[in-house]
Amino acid sequence: MADSKTFSGFPVQNLSSDSTSVGQIYYNTGTGQFKAIKDGGAPIGTWASSGAVNTARGWMASAGTQTAGMIMGGDPGARTDKTELYDGSTWTEVNDLNLIRGQNVGAGLQTASITFGGISPPQSPSSIANTESWNGTSWTEVNDLNEGRYGMSGFGTATAAVSGGGTDGTGVNSTETWNGSSWTEVNEMNTTRWYLSGAGTQTSGIAALGATPSQVSNVETWNGTSWTETTNANTARDQMCDGAGVSDSNALVYGGATPPASALTEFWDGTSWTEVADLATARKGIGAFGTSGAAVAASGATPTRVTNTEEFVAADIQVKTLTTS
Repeated sequence: MADSKTFSGFPVQNLSSDSTSVGQIYYNTGTGQFKAIKDGGAPIGTWASSGAVNTARGWMASAGTQTAGMIMGGDPGARTDKTELYDGSTWTEVNDLNLIRGQNVGAGLQTASITFGGISPPQSPSSIANTESWNGTSWTEVNDLNEGRYGMSGFGTATAAVSGGGTDGTGVNSTETWNGSSWTEVNEMNTTRWYLSGAGTQTSGIAALGATPSQVSNVETWNGTSWTETTNANTARDQMCDGAGVSDSNALVYGGATPPASALTEFWDGTSWTEVADLATARKGIGAFGTSGAAVAASGATPTRVTNTEEFVAADIQVKTLTTS
């Protein structure tokens, strides 16, 4: 029967539509070529335009999935407390944060998330340690970070999150973990930096890029206990916010500044970085969430704050022509 999956390359007929087709080789009589079926993933993904956010902003917190995401806080020219939910096509304004802030980060899902740190008016800058918890309807102030900072990496869930790096006016390499009620200081990052990207879980995460203050391509992975320096990204950048990915071996970073606003997208497979399709609109301070195969880039600065939303979608399977040499 015809395969129902999404393919990249030559249309495939008469193949099983489940994952058992991966790894198979077949002969295409129409082209006279042998074809191999391989895992798809981020390297063959593309960006497409989606619905505009209601309040243009940059350097905001974000959380969730491609069909159920959110952005909160940020800097639309002045700090904001606005929260918006995304359903995969449109944005809806919902209850505001308790504290106006920008350059904060987030973790979790649309129904249960947290945001922490940032800068709150008046800008001195005045870094904050405040943490707020979202229950799907409203925000509640909970226990603060041990160290107030902004522009850090953040990832995990509403009850098991990680915050690494950032700055309180000078860079820090502090790492804190969240257990749903309080923050605990744990092992520090290897490289002090801020405005970096983070993705993954409390036991398997990644922190990439950032400023020292010069832009760096450094990448570190987190195993739940400590950080390990690993392969650098291809292009040094900063002005990142949050990130998309599920583990220390599966992540996507995009946008930022090189120093002009960047459209670059890179995929991490746990060993190396691969440059993939660029964003349509180069920007920094993006609201980034989702997975490496289903990511969202919301708002950000070009340097003008924009309302653009783009979705990254990667094919399930790709078909490669076999060659000999």
